[in-house]
Amino acid sequence: MDYQDISLDIDARNIATITLNREEKHNAMGSQMMRELNSACAEISVNSEIRAVVLTGAGQKSFSAGADLGWMKANFEKNREQRIIESALLADTLEALNSLNKVTIARVNGQAYAGGVGLIAACDIAISVNAARFSLTETRLGLTPANISPYLVERLGVSNSRRILLNAHLFDAEEAVQLGLVHKSVEAEDLDNAVESEIKSCLSCAPGAISMTKELIRKVSEQTADQNKNYTAKMLADAWETDEAQAGIGSFFNKQSPPWSK
Repeated sequence: MDYQDISLDIDARNIATITLNREEKHNAMGSQMMRELNSACAEISVNSEIRAVVLTGAGQKSFSAGADLGWMKANFEKNREQRIIESALLADTLEALNSLNKVTIARVNGQAYAGGVGLIAACDIAISVNAARFSLTETRLGLTPANISPYLVERLGVSNSRRILLNAHLFDAEEAVQLGLVHKSVEAEDLDNAVESEIKSCLSCAPGAISMTKELIRKVSEQTADQNKNYTAKMLADAWETDEAQAGIGSFFNKQSPPWSK
């Protein structure tokens, strides 16, 4: 696809980088960017060669300001059915990222507000620059963070979600780490090295096993203890039957690197 509001690059190691590419708009998401993000996730999901995905923003100031206010304003002119369709586009974008069958790493290069915070919460791993600032600004605009709330509540828990969703609380990277939104914050000059460290860890793991484990995490968080007992027994049995498991265990005993290790 010919992307305009994002860029999708795949390096020699098959690491994909999605860049939100509206620097002049603080990488805010309009309908075109949302559709392109959906398409990029679909493209990546069917590419078995891709090992991990980095999501970042263009420039050095902003990761993403969230949904474009121009897009929101345009929705005032639409009827209710059309508004629901537009809202669902944002919901679909977040879920496409959340359910992607690769490891996703948010490279938070600057400020993140509203839906931009939602994008971070939908990623598996988040590394931020120390200078970044965060806020869920929806209530200040008379809105509610509806589409991003499932990912934030799951990531932060109910108490922390109340802390930042109800009053548009502005917080820094240190507090983002304390809340659990991001996993590590570093100086700007150390951001790429910190992200690279996460990528190297991913490259040491079997891609199929990563995909299975993402599914595992999702399922066990949704099911009862009894359901999980049966599900996890089957999941491990399934893993034992894969070529990756045979290669991984064999490589361990033969003191060799597994075929996927880079």
